[in-house]
Amino acid sequence: MRITDIREARVSIASDIANAYISFARMDVSVLAIHTDARVDGRPVVGYGFNSNGRYAQSGLLRERFLPRLREADPASLCDESGANLDPFQVWDTLMANEKPGGHGERSVAVGIIDMAVWDIVAKIEQRPLAQVLAERFGDGQVDARVPVYAAGGYYYPGKPVSALKEEMRDYLDLGYTCTKMKIGGVPLEEDLDRVEGALAVVGDAARLAVDANGRFDLQTALAFAEGLEPYGLRWYEEAGDPLDYALQQQLGEHYAPPMATGENLFSHQDVRNLLRYGGMRADRDILQMDPVLSYGLVEYLRMLDELRRHGWSPRQCIPHGGHQFALQIAAGLKLGGNESYPRVFAPFGGFADSTPVEEGRVALPEVPGIGFEDKGELMAVFNEHLG
Repeated sequence: MRITDIREARVSIASDIANAYISFARMDVSVLAIHTDARVDGRPVVGYGFNSNGRYAQSGLLRERFLPRLREADPASLCDESGANLDPFQVWDTLMANEKPGGHGERSVAVGIIDMAVWDIVAKIEQRPLAQVLAERFGDGQVDARVPVYAAGGYYYPGKPVSALKEEMRDYLDLGYTCTKMKIGGVPLEEDLDRVEGALAVVGDAARLAVDANGRFDLQTALAFAEGLEPYGLRWYEEAGDPLDYALQQQLGEHYAPPMATGENLFSHQDVRNLLRYGGMRADRDILQMDPVLSYGLVEYLRMLDELRRHGWSPRQCIPHGGHQFALQIAAGLKLGGNESYPRVFAPFGGFADSTPVEEGRVALPEVPGIGFEDKGELMAVFNEHLG
C-alpha cells in the first residue's frame, strides 16, 4: 500500500473561556487527512488526525518539516512486513529522521497529529476498533468495554458567578457524568475556595471533584492552595506548578496527602522518567495525565507506559488529557484508569461517538473500525469542510 495524498488545515476553536494561565480567545487546531490506496469494502482508507486543545495549530511544522518527509519516503519503508498496512513505528522513525534529542517543543504535537491519523488507518485496514488492535498487540487481548470519564470544565468566563459554575456542574451530572473538574488559580485563594464549595454543593462527594491550576503557582502559592484544599479531600489537585519543576512537585507532595495529578505537558518518555525520579509522585494515589497526541503520538506513549512499569506504576494510574476519541481508544485498549472529556467546550473535537452516550460516568466504544470518527457527525463535517 502507499499514501496517495495528505491534506492539512487550520481550524479555529476560539472561545471566551480562560484557565489560570491562558485565554482561549485565539485557540486553533490542525486537522489532517492521510489518503491511501488501500481499500475496504470498495472504499479507499483515509486516516484522520488533529491535536488536543491547549496547543495551537501546527501548520508550519507539518507543511515545512514533517509532511515532506512522509511524502518523500519510500512507500515500502512505511509499511509493515506484509506491505498491506502502515507500520506506525516505521512512520515515526521517518518523521523523526534528522531530529536532535531533546528540545521537544511543538514538534511533539505535529508528530502526534500524524501518528493519530496513521493509527486510524492501521485499525481501519484491520477492520477493527483501534482499542482491539492495541489490546491484542500490547495488552492482554481484552478491551475495557466501558471507560470511566470525567467532565472537564469550570473555566473562568467573563462575569461568571459561582451560581453559573453550579449550573455548569449540574449540567454535567445531567449528561451522565459522575465526576467533574474545575479550574483554580485565576482568582485569589478565598474566592477559589468559594467556587470549590459551590461545585461541591452540586456534585456532593468531594472524591468526585478535581481541581486544576494549569501550572500557575510558585511553591509558596502552591502550598497555600494545598493547605486550603486539603480539608475537602478532593479527587485530585492538578498541575500546581510548572510541569518541569519537579522539585516543586516533590515538595508539594511532602505537604499535601490527598491525590495529585500532572503530566499533560510532558512530551517524551524522558520527561516522564524524570518526573518519576524527581517529582515525588506516589504510585498508590497520584494520577498521570500525559496526552498521546501532544507527546509524539501513541508510539511515544507506549514508551512512557514502559517507564511507568519500570518504576512500579500501573497503567490504571494514567488518565490522559485530551478528551477525545483517540485517547478513549487508547484507554480502553491499554486498560488505563479512564479518560478526560470536554462536554461543552472545544467542540466538535472533544467528546465521543454519537452512538455512545455517557452513562453513570462511563462511556462505551463505538463498533466502528479505526478511531471511530465516522460515528461523530459534527467532527466529520469539519473534516469534510476543511479537508475535502
